[in-house]
Amino acid sequence: MHIAIFNQHHHNPDCPSTCRHYTFLEYLAKRHKVSLVTSSAWKELRITNNYSWVPEGVDLYEQVVPYSNKMGVRRRLVSYGGFAAYSLTKGLAIPKPDVIWGVSTPLSTPWMAARVAKLRGVPWVFEVQDLWPSFPIEMGAVKREWLQRRLYRLEKSLYQSANHIIPLSPDMERYIVGKGIAQEKVTTILNGTDLELADAPTPAEVTALRQRYNLQGKQVVLYAGTYGRANDIPTLMLAAEQLASRTDIAIVLTGGGYYEQELHQLALRLPNLYLLPPQPRPEVFKWFKLADLSLITFNDLPVLATNSPAKLYDSLACGTPVVVTNPGWTKAFVEKHGCGWYTPAGQSQGLAETIKRLLSMPEELRQAGARGEDVAREQFDRQVLARQMEEILLRVAGENKRG
Repeated sequence: MHIAIFNQHHHNPDCPSTCRHYTFLEYLAKRHKVSLVTSSAWKELRITNNYSWVPEGVDLYEQVVPYSNKMGVRRRLVSYGGFAAYSLTKGLAIPKPDVIWGVSTPLSTPWMAARVAKLRGVPWVFEVQDLWPSFPIEMGAVKREWLQRRLYRLEKSLYQSANHIIPLSPDMERYIVGKGIAQEKVTTILNGTDLELADAPTPAEVTALRQRYNLQGKQVVLYAGTYGRANDIPTLMLAAEQLASRTDIAIVLTGGGYYEQELHQLALRLPNLYLLPPQPRPEVFKWFKLADLSLITFNDLPVLATNSPAKLYDSLACGTPVVVTNPGWTKAFVEKHGCGWYTPAGQSQGLAETIKRLLSMPEELRQAGARGEDVAREQFDRQVLARQMEEILLRVAGENKRG
């Protein structure tokens, strides 16, 4: 089977980001012909060069299209449009696939995947990583009502035209089915994590990391992710200020994004706030292994309650319990499995008090971490999730041939 995947935001484990598609492509390329149509934007963010840019066996079709989380709305639209135009041209030129796989975000990528699928007479699968256009609309990036309505119509038309839809969380699935899409057409495949990377850090490596940053005798609270406008970073910053006198607590942040400058200024004032540069994926797992507790923070917006944050899966796979601020499925999940706690977004004092309370209960933290690691091995293994994706792609391609 020949699979063509359209994904503007391809990256590999040398980058400071989750690598769901790298793992999936690596799995699929051992069994099928795989073509990847993407941009080169993430190449500039590579920190190391320990991995090939694409897995062996993947045919790469790549366009230079700048993109950054720090871009404003207009520059992002130029980036999205540039990649969409390239995708159409390249999608019509590559050898005809048996199935097309379009990945959002942004919505322009699956839209172009749908166009290529129609023109070439092949089925396509829509992977919904974030709910668009709900996300930019709720974040205030799309203010004109006529444009909002048009984007929502486009979203629904893509759900209708896709042969199958893959959301990354159960709340996303409920949203899509609520749009009138048949339940049997939608299958949730969680973001997941790479268990082999979670298992790789040795106790000696973790100890060396603790010594390198003078964290001996300190309990570590970790935030590893984007410093974006959706991530409730101002609340996290205020909570850190309220914990400034607790020299036995180290708050470690690693990542990048919109609030990076403000965080650098805050770290100069707070002795227990450690601000690290973005880390390649294998290094992030060392920090999760070292941490006593990790934070999964987002603004209190309905669309953000549906998301599928990579740091949740990575943290639990390393046996580190979490505090979540989403009132959606992540709250229900960590409470059901006893591997984390919830505190409302936007409440810095509540977050600071929760951190202090939990760190005063090391045995409860240990037990919660153990439960999280167990559920991660049961539900989050990307090798298993890649096989589920393969089964859907095979079924969709097979149905098209029988039709």
